[in-house]
Amino acid sequence: MSSCFNGGAGWPEPVVRVQAVSDTCGETIPERYVKPPNERPSTTTPQPAASSHGISGPNIPVVDMSMPDSEETARAVEAACREWGFFQAVNHGVRPELLRRARSSWRGFFRQPAEVRERYANSPTTYEGYGSRLGTAKGGHLDWGDYYFLHLLPSSIKSHDKWPDLPSTLREATEEYSEDVVKLCRTVSSLMSRGLGLDGGRLHEAFGGEGGEGACLRVNFYPRCPQPDLTLGVAAHSDPGGMTMLLVDDHVRGLQVRKDGQWITVDPVPDAFIVNIGDQIQVLSNAAYKSVEHRVTVSAAEERLSLAFFYNPRSDVPVGPMPELVGPESPAMYPEMTFDEYRVHIRQRGLSGKAHLQSLQSFRSAASS
Repeated sequence: MSSCFNGGAGWPEPVVRVQAVSDTCGETIPERYVKPPNERPSTTTPQPAASSHGISGPNIPVVDMSMPDSEETARAVEAACREWGFFQAVNHGVRPELLRRARSSWRGFFRQPAEVRERYANSPTTYEGYGSRLGTAKGGHLDWGDYYFLHLLPSSIKSHDKWPDLPSTLREATEEYSEDVVKLCRTVSSLMSRGLGLDGGRLHEAFGGEGGEGACLRVNFYPRCPQPDLTLGVAAHSDPGGMTMLLVDDHVRGLQVRKDGQWITVDPVPDAFIVNIGDQIQVLSNAAYKSVEHRVTVSAAEERLSLAFFYNPRSDVPVGPMPELVGPESPAMYPEMTFDEYRVHIRQRGLSGKAHLQSLQSFRSAASS
């Protein structure tokens, strides 16, 4: 059993790998993974009807990125950001072959023997490496998933020593994938800026400019679960950073987005990126664009892997509503705070819907009253 546990590395209690739990728990999951009844996946959650690629009905918008300089594309991105906080980007320019190679390489890592994976066990200091929990609160409910977290930008904090060397394709695929996704993030950032009536480079500038912005990758692995109705792969939350580019398994659904009080199961379009607004863009846009709660369900029949690429402001740059979007009729809704300061709250308390961002808004209201 020792290979199933990470007993140190600064965590408040021994860390159990969900992969190991899945292999040994039989038909009943441990109590630590059972969510409170009001947080469990609902058996009455609306499920879209069948379509040509699996599902139709309620779904997040799909935006064709083949003409990123066009006004039509900017308007489509703006509408998705204002109304949903999510969209699927198709014809985005990242080669399908590279998407498959990145997914395959990381799936290969999670299929390595436990002793190989444990060489890269992470700690709550930076979260970089192989992990199984997102918060540091002792005794809380746990999510049904393991992950691997890497810092990519700024380049001064990227360390290939933290990258797995097995399988042999992983490092090269991840490097190439990251470079292409950063370019895509910059393109989407420009479209979002234009949708706010600003210069195309304005959000990018607020993030720290080219080479100054932050980026990191979290590869999520959700093993099979014998009681998927009792737990979640990731609890409901909004992303704390700027924007997220999510690459999911085309054939295994799991992402759910909260819309008008209901959970909508996303139907992934093959080779698309699922793009969503993070808390930092909600702050910068003074809530014109809103980060949206989402969560991940798990499956009794199939494991699932996803690559979440987080594109963030530079960690030490103060982030507040952009002055161009503040006026007598639209006062600033949030105080300035660096991304480093903001994510300290996330790491201490774990995921908690949109409570973290709402607490900032409450703080601003109290300070101005």
